[in-house]
Amino acid sequence: MRFKDRSEAGRLLGERLRDEHIEDPVVLGLPRGGVVVAAEVADALGAPLDVLVARKLGVPWQPELAFGAVAPGVVALRDDVVAAAGLRGPAIDAAAARESAKLVELAARYRGDAAAVPVRGRTAVIVDDGLATGATATAAARSVRRDGPTRVIVAVPVCAAPTANELRREVDAVICLGELDDFHAVGMYYDDFASVDDDQVRELIVESRRAPRGR
Repeated sequence: MRFKDRSEAGRLLGERLRDEHIEDPVVLGLPRGGVVVAAEVADALGAPLDVLVARKLGVPWQPELAFGAVAPGVVALRDDVVAAAGLRGPAIDAAAARESAKLVELAARYRGDAAAVPVRGRTAVIVDDGLATGATATAAARSVRRDGPTRVIVAVPVCAAPTANELRREVDAVICLGELDDFHAVGMYYDDFASVDDDQVRELIVESRRAPRGR
């Protein structure tokens, strides 16, 4: 399973999701790279696009290793990593508070003056460019549940099979084009995995409001 870039991955994922006949979807991209994929998915589904900000909580001496994540109103921890790293309450609380404080600022940066797309009574489709540990997707799913969608789906081009199976306990469905038991870093499954900056995310969100999809 390999993709040219995030746009191609999004188009292929969108084709797969069309076959699911999802009722009244709202597509929520996880910044930053997930929003590029989500924009293509929203086009395929004829659905509105929005951003759902979640932030990884990295082990202090190994920031790339997530011990959890935060999303609006939610802190989700990976108990196995917390225990293995020997993290204690104060360190966890400090990291969660620091990253949570950035959520409102980032959401405003990406949306501008526009309000969030309502998900109550609709199907929330959370999209990222890949699923490794599942920390941010878990936090995002728990957060969006608070807003009253009828269903929550996580959709990604590529994912670690054990992580996807674990996440299925949190959401109504996990849809992944390639579920791999021998999973490596997400970027290894893309020919072009260039970093995405805040301006690119904002442009995609703003453009979606100019040409609204769905209801």
